Amino acid sequence: MAYEQRNLTGSLFKNDKKTADNHPNAQGSCLIDGVEYYISAWTKKDNNGNPWQSLAFKRKDAKKPEPEKKTEYNGKGGFEDMDDDSPF
Repeated sequence: MAYEQRNLTGSLFKNDKKTADNHPNAQGSCLIDGVEYYISAWTKKDNNGNPWQSLAFKRKDAKKPEPEKKTEYNGKGGFEDMDDDSPF
């Protein structure tokens, strides 16, 4: 029987690949309203030294933003894509 993620549930696992302080202590996934998310969790301490968890969620289907296309004025009332890497 295969594991099936249920709506409004998730799982976190210790991040054994943590190499820097800003990397999450735990990672996992969850399903919210039919949308899958990655979860990252950091263990922090409040002013009294009590531990608490900070969580971040990222949609699994989120697309990386495409680089902005460079355009230049073509002198005819419009813009055309630039092919070179000119800084101006």
